[in-house]
Amino acid sequence: MKKLESMAGFYYIGTRHDNIAKLVSIYQRGYASENLDQAIAELTAQSASLPDMICCESDYGRREIGRFADILSGHPLLSRIPFLIDAATISTADQNYYVRNKLADDILLIKDWDENRLNAKIRFLHKFKTRAIELEEQVSSADPKFTPASMHSFLKRCFDVLVAVVALAFLAPLFILIALSVWAESRGPVIYVSKRAGRGYRIFNFYKFRTMFDGADRRIGEFEHLNQYRDAKETRFFKINNDPRITRVGRFLRNTSLDELPQLINVLTGDMSLVGNRPLPLYEAETLTTDDLAKRFLAPAGITGLWQIKKRGREEMSVEERISLDIDYANNYNFLYDLWIMANTPQALIQKANT
Repeated sequence: MKKLESMAGFYYIGTRHDNIAKLVSIYQRGYASENLDQAIAELTAQSASLPDMICCESDYGRREIGRFADILSGHPLLSRIPFLIDAATISTADQNYYVRNKLADDILLIKDWDENRLNAKIRFLHKFKTRAIELEEQVSSADPKFTPASMHSFLKRCFDVLVAVVALAFLAPLFILIALSVWAESRGPVIYVSKRAGRGYRIFNFYKFRTMFDGADRRIGEFEHLNQYRDAKETRFFKINNDPRITRVGRFLRNTSLDELPQLINVLTGDMSLVGNRPLPLYEAETLTTDDLAKRFLAPAGITGLWQIKKRGREEMSVEERISLDIDYANNYNFLYDLWIMANTPQALIQKANT
């Protein structure tokens, strides 16, 4: 393919002329290549002018796309650029593979995205990836290979895996009962899956038992006026007391925190810990990228945490209080601190169920 002005805008790998034309209409400039080896040579040779986004067709296969993704993630500059896979010809198995192994920042149909949505997506991913790398560098420079902190992390992970395995085996009958109850009241998926940002802004699939009617996420705009955080200036937390989208079974699951049980799978996969700061929906995490607020992402994502314990007996907690507690935990967490939080969690759940 011919160069479209200079190396900036987009870099597309593939032969779908409709996608290339769409990107040209959005970015006005960019580059297209028909093979991954050529893309690697050209992208790694650039030093001053890099593309805003990199998009690859799925026809090159898992192995080659995986190799390409590894090269991008290991490059000091390319690792910050959003990498997308076009879903036009992707199989369900391949899509699940790419998502499971986190080989791309997103998988989407280029032809279905207009200029505003795609630009917003690229800005968001670039902001997240840049902040995640900065936090990782900050942790690496301050935390040598073997220190008391690394020992705490080792103990924490061992404890997480042990508890998650035992709990999942022991609670299997309860999982089945809850799943049947959710499905019986409201047809639809039993498990609710959403993208969340955890430690270092790492994005992962977050699991809960579904507590709302199917499709409730698409109705957020209808209830924006009920958001208890709507007056907050710096954040975009979204929470409604007595949310009308919640089912009767869902309300019981929330009051008893049973809806959180599938997060034991997140703990087992390493996306979360038993104790940590709650992973945030991406639209909330996007607003917490300044240096002072980003400190809360230095801690692992957790099922329970410090602000849940401190919130006991209180119906509401301000945005500022939540973030302050998250930062406090990030600055002070260790294995013994986690055990203290876990020991106090049952009392918090009892009080929650009685409110």
